[in-house]
Amino acid sequence: MARVISVFLPLWPIDRLKRQAPETTASPEAPLVLASRVGNRRLVTAACALAQDLGLSAGMPVSKAQALVPGLQVLPHDPTADAASLERLALWVLQRVSPIVAVDPPDGLVVDSTGADHLHGGEDALLETLIGRLVMSGVTARAAIADTWGAAHALARHQANPVHLAEVGTAETLLAPLPLSALRLPPAMLASLRTLGFACIGDLLHQPRAPLTRRFGSELCRRLDQALGRAAEPIEPLRPDSLVEVRRSFAEPIAAAETIARYIGKLVQALCVALEARGLGARRLDLLCWRVDAHVQTVRVGLARPQRDPQRLTRLLCERIETISPGYGIEILSLTAVMVEPLEAQQMASSLLEAPASELSGLVDVLANRVGARGVYRMAPVPSDVPERSVIRIAPLSDPVGAGWPDHWPRPSRLLPRPEPIETVALLPDHPPVWIIWRGISRKVRRADGPERVFGEWWKRDAEMIAVRDYFRIEDEAGERLWVFRAGDGEHAETGSHRWFLHGVFG
Repeated sequence: MARVISVFLPLWPIDRLKRQAPETTASPEAPLVLASRVGNRRLVTAACALAQDLGLSAGMPVSKAQALVPGLQVLPHDPTADAASLERLALWVLQRVSPIVAVDPPDGLVVDSTGADHLHGGEDALLETLIGRLVMSGVTARAAIADTWGAAHALARHQANPVHLAEVGTAETLLAPLPLSALRLPPAMLASLRTLGFACIGDLLHQPRAPLTRRFGSELCRRLDQALGRAAEPIEPLRPDSLVEVRRSFAEPIAAAETIARYIGKLVQALCVALEARGLGARRLDLLCWRVDAHVQTVRVGLARPQRDPQRLTRLLCERIETISPGYGIEILSLTAVMVEPLEAQQMASSLLEAPASELSGLVDVLANRVGARGVYRMAPVPSDVPERSVIRIAPLSDPVGAGWPDHWPRPSRLLPRPEPIETVALLPDHPPVWIIWRGISRKVRRADGPERVFGEWWKRDAEMIAVRDYFRIEDEAGERLWVFRAGDGEHAETGSHRWFLHGVFG
């Protein structure tokens, strides 16, 4: 089942201007509108959230807006710059979310997320991450995911707050209460429908089609069918000239896995030649398979380092052929390097003089494309005495971070995501526990070592000004070694709760 994300940017002209030319805008407390000349009149074309709260809206004469809000800042509107910046934003989404992304002018994007959600932790996590990154960049955004472009477009603009996830097969139920403007109909048609008494989409769902078509033409029923999934609405993916792309069309559609693999190899060879001519290496590849029924099957592979080795790239793509559903046949294959980095030719080491350096990027690429890029990482130390802050995840082939692991006290091979409370008995203030109960299982302590005192980081939180932890390494009767700590010094209540926690397990 297809899944489509619609991203709505309600304040895009304002956000774009503030991000690209902050020196031209007033303080955030000052209301701001953008204006354009329509004939002999200057009209408001966009208003910031503060201006909208004061009663200003698009289409209002600038003179009226200035009379209503003294001190209003009015700047010229540049639709061409808005469109160019929106395309750059779509390219950013293309590189990070899905192989099929298109601009939905004037204030939106559309993303075919079919099969891409598992790489981001599910549809909920995908939407939250996408909207979170936009908001952190200063862009007001709402998004919805549904079975069709039309349904997602309507929900993003009338339901999302800031995200909305529509269950599969619920488009008709969700669209019924929405206004007619959610169907992307011309203003004149909307006015005529309202004159006839139609107020929401549900009023049109069970009306006879013939009278509606005679009165309004085919546009009304087409938009309704597209939103409900009864008519196809293909998404033409964004492909700027800067992207390195190769394409192959077939007079007769292909469907066999062996045939697809053979042409993938030919496309990879042509792509590597184009990359070499530009001195580039691919970091992410998108294979688009255009079927005869207008559906597009996508395969995306990522690489830990820039590459243009035809054998490696072909192998990574061919491993994903089983995810392609050719249907009645594929008529176009397109291979695009959506993320590239400079890659210069390197001299091969001589095996007579020195041993070749081990190359892990091939293994990392295979694992990352099977389990997702988030599932392959390595741990790196961070200068901090607090255990949960002393380690971070970094890319598997990242450069050294310049810090070393602490060696003054042993550390467990497995640190729990967060300390888990345990029940125990211990003599205060410096003795280890005699027994503990962890996850409902009682364990008698046979050996123990400690305490190791860890102080809080007062420069991060005031609550850690005098907070301490006393860590102990303990071994139970079964030989399992655990890392436990007491919050507090065992004497003064202000240093901690004096509760016990288990924080790690030794290998």
